[in-house]
Amino acid sequence: MPNINSTRIDKIFECFRNKKIIALGDLMIDEYLWGKVARLSPEAPVPVVEIETDSLRFGGAANVALNLKTLGCEPILIGLIGNDRMGEMFYQILEKKGMTSKGIIQTDERPTTVKTRIIGDNQHIARVDRESREYVDGNLLDQVISKIDALIGEADAVILQDYNKGMLPIEVIKHTLNKAKKKNIITTVDPKFTNFMEYKHATVFKPNIKELSQALARVIESDKDANEAGFEILNKLSAESVLLTRGAKGLSLFEKSGESSQIQTKTRKVADVSGAGDTVITTMTAALTGGASYKEAACLANYAAGIVCEEVGIVPIERETLLREVQDREIADE
Repeated sequence: MPNINSTRIDKIFECFRNKKIIALGDLMIDEYLWGKVARLSPEAPVPVVEIETDSLRFGGAANVALNLKTLGCEPILIGLIGNDRMGEMFYQILEKKGMTSKGIIQTDERPTTVKTRIIGDNQHIARVDRESREYVDGNLLDQVISKIDALIGEADAVILQDYNKGMLPIEVIKHTLNKAKKKNIITTVDPKFTNFMEYKHATVFKPNIKELSQALARVIESDKDANEAGFEILNKLSAESVLLTRGAKGLSLFEKSGESSQIQTKTRKVADVSGAGDTVITTMTAALTGGASYKEAACLANYAAGIVCEEVGIVPIERETLLREVQDREIADE
């Protein structure tokens, strides 16, 4: 890790402890059905999974909030859930994790978003989604704006986590970023293609390589391509920095100062990349609230993503695990 030692790491971690960070975006529950595959179905050429265990985990912006919690921050979730069985389960998970529900809006107008993943012999076999993708409007939009106005004053940072499930229409995006800018609050964005160009003046804008390629309508392959595209989107959005996730090539960081950095992936063995983007934006944001530079924060985020990619299923990054990993790598590199 460039220009960062154990003393500096400890200081960053201690400084972001208990920081209040809003996670605003699409809330989901990830349902996992785990089992064994012993045969093919006689009805179709598909495996028969004999379910042994099942579990419910947070997904989407809720997973971001959980990552904040396990890193030692105080997350404030703002989002929508349905007035249904999975909505009630969502509240139960919140309570179990010791997280506040004051930013949650429960509604009859849409279901709780649920993604059911079927895992056979530790292999991801299928996924079934239950969701509404209509953008919030009318009274529901007013409720979302009211929650933002009521809670943003106590926050040290805001993460806008977009999954194109309807929670972040243009009105919510602009209102949140303008409000945060006036209050000098850190804003970090994990975008999707829809409304990609509406996230102006963010502290950190974090697209992946596919999203950026779609937004700029051109192929991005080489480091030179990525460098040009990164600075182009930074300028178009008037962002303070852009953090481009590039899969096996790691992260590329572009700063308003004109500096760029390439951070190589730290994953030893990839088991599942689900949730890695959530981990990157969470760790980046937490580190910035702890006084880290953009490069320091990006390096920590890269380590965190490497850890969670070694697990099957979406798992949060643990504070002590990340701290130990970074310190161990520092010793190994000496």
